[in-house]
Amino acid sequence: MSLPPRYDVGSVCNFPFDIPQIRIKNKGAAAVYTAGAIFAIANWFFLDAAILSAHTKPPRDAPYDLVIHVSFVDWIPGICSIIGLLIVNLVNKANLRGEETSFSGSETNLVWRARLFLFMGFAFLAGGLAGSVTVLVLKYILSYYPEYQYFGIANVVQNAGIMLSGVVLWWSALLGGDDDYPLPL
Repeated sequence: MSLPPRYDVGSVCNFPFDIPQIRIKNKGAAAVYTAGAIFAIANWFFLDAAILSAHTKPPRDAPYDLVIHVSFVDWIPGICSIIGLLIVNLVNKANLRGEETSFSGSETNLVWRARLFLFMGFAFLAGGLAGSVTVLVLKYILSYYPEYQYFGIANVVQNAGIMLSGVVLWWSALLGGDDDYPLPL
């Protein structure tokens, strides 16, 4: 089957407008600062929910109503995500490619260990996000407390933001061309 003569494979999705190009001198540094901002905003959402939860009281007309608070169970997914973020960004990227050798063992063993630690970091990140969704569903949605669902949603936003922050931070290190983060000193 042949294509019609007017069909240009290179222009499947034409955008008829000119997109302005943004010129940034140090894209890596901008990405590092963006990752930090995403991390701070994500944690702010959860801390806002935790502070709001600490000051939540039952209504005066029904003082014996159940009040749901943010407990330690809500903190566990965020802790796992932060541990995963640290592990992922502490792995030396040269070891993943096998460019450096180790003083105590073969290069293959070092590459294998670096990839194992990277997998563990991503497993912590994914586990934190999955745990926050689980807490949202089991604690706030299935028990049907719609007035307290913000606490669970803030937990999911925190963990998704931490994961996004880790991706942006990893990408910023790749922009720098080496294993260090490209921050001007």
